[in-house]
Amino acid sequence: MLTETAVRANLEHVRPFLLIATRFDDHVADAEYESFRAFAGLQKHELVRLRLEQERMPAIDLDHYSGMLVGGSPFNASDDASTKSEVQLRVESEMSALLDKVMARDFPFFGACYGVGTLGVHEGGLIDGTYGERVGAIEVTLTDAGQQDPLFAGIPSSFRAWVGHKEAVTRLPDDAVLLATGTDCPVQAFRVRRNLYATQFHPELTADDVVERVRAYRFEGYFEPDELDATEQAIRSAPNVTWPGRLLRAFAERYAR
Repeated sequence: MLTETAVRANLEHVRPFLLIATRFDDHVADAEYESFRAFAGLQKHELVRLRLEQERMPAIDLDHYSGMLVGGSPFNASDDASTKSEVQLRVESEMSALLDKVMARDFPFFGACYGVGTLGVHEGGLIDGTYGERVGAIEVTLTDAGQQDPLFAGIPSSFRAWVGHKEAVTRLPDDAVLLATGTDCPVQAFRVRRNLYATQFHPELTADDVVERVRAYRFEGYFEPDELDATEQAIRSAPNVTWPGRLLRAFAERYAR
């Protein structure tokens, strides 16, 4: 649980990063936290977690943090409002209010997968099911802007990354810069202002992580349940995915304070 008292106690040593999560399954939520922490190269006291599916968002003082991370989610921003649970509606409202503050300060933000939906909707983009992708490793290609962006420095212009999502950006926000694209999903990464990033792909996952994720969500509509074995085999046989995780390390190193 996030407490501002605990955060303030650490300020003389380090301003931690804040991971905002919405995973209901404790095993998946804990694995996600450890994945973000490992790829970003952070110690446990350097990454504070807030699970919005369990508690309301407390008052957050951005001065207490180095930056903000948002992981994946069972929620879809494009779900019909009449089908959204009270928890999902609350999370969306709280995230929108927080992004008001983040945008006003151009505060360091990195959202993976669900981060595309939250940031994209907040800035007026269109998020829908047009470009959903099956679980697997896909080819991501940097745009010219992506190749010039400091967060992507040292990363090849083309690399493989893990995806698996029901919704994606169909129309970018007017103020967004397209950083990376893909064959079946044209928006794989974008930036708003100087310091707010979102990726459709998952930079925090290894092949083992993806296998655990598909096992946990086999009945959630990402693939047919009887395709689990074939999906796992495809994940295991995919070429090595090594570059995306460097984005999290680059984000942590660039914004740590």
